[in-house]
Amino acid sequence: MRLATIRTAVGTRAVRVDADAAVETGEADLRALLSREDWAAHAAAAAGPTHPVEGLDYAPLVPSPEKIICVGLNYRDHVLEMGNQLPEYPTVFAKFAPALVGAYDDIELPTVSTAVDYEAELTLVIGRPVRDADDATAAAAIAGYTILNDVSMRDFQNRTKQFLQGKTFEHSTPLGPVLVTPDELPEGGWAISSSLDGEVMQDSTTDQLVFGAVELVKYLSAILTLNPGDVIATGTPGGVGHARKPPRYLTDGTELVTSIAGIGECRNTCRLKARAGSAT
Repeated sequence: MRLATIRTAVGTRAVRVDADAAVETGEADLRALLSREDWAAHAAAAAGPTHPVEGLDYAPLVPSPEKIICVGLNYRDHVLEMGNQLPEYPTVFAKFAPALVGAYDDIELPTVSTAVDYEAELTLVIGRPVRDADDATAAAAIAGYTILNDVSMRDFQNRTKQFLQGKTFEHSTPLGPVLVTPDELPEGGWAISSSLDGEVMQDSTTDQLVFGAVELVKYLSAILTLNPGDVIATGTPGGVGHARKPPRYLTDGTELVTSIAGIGECRNTCRLKARAGSAT
């Protein structure tokens, strides 16, 4: 099953995305849907108003999650290209909801950063409350998988040892377009890539992950309760712009495409933020 949050003339709506139509489930967004204990059965049986799949206006998959937790240095190829050792524990940081944009929305490039990078990431969404999970409980808590690009302002990120300030600029982080439930995805690694204006920059598979999805849910749920709609981005593979020589950063007008096999793609155009007081 594929689920999404779309924008309509009367606000956002959670939908089940079928081959030919998106069917409203009755909730305002995916977080509200996942907060139902029977969310899977409810969404599968939904028969609300429908929308053509072509031209859907995708909002951020979870517009206002309680938590957006990100994991850094979690692909073997990326760890090595950045000159680091494989980590013993996950490197964890966060984003805030104002950073999120939809799968086809513009990415806002801030005028204060000259080193805006791209990071394609497999991302999971929590579907039931979970704390101190074992393997089985962690797996059962994963509602499904989606795509996030952890657009990073490297100059701000590297000002200190803490990543947050370079990771949560407003309107910078695509999330979506759909949540794909685990039963619809094949076993093994899934191809993951990013491209800039048609040129492939990252090309890897999720079997390069150091800590997999279940391991991350176990680890994070030992720290705090994970709740429905919480977003966990699992890290990025090699090929990021900051590691290239010379570096390759995002610029005004660049089209960034982030793809994961079996899920789909985010396709976003980068736009330089208008300066305060500038003419419109």
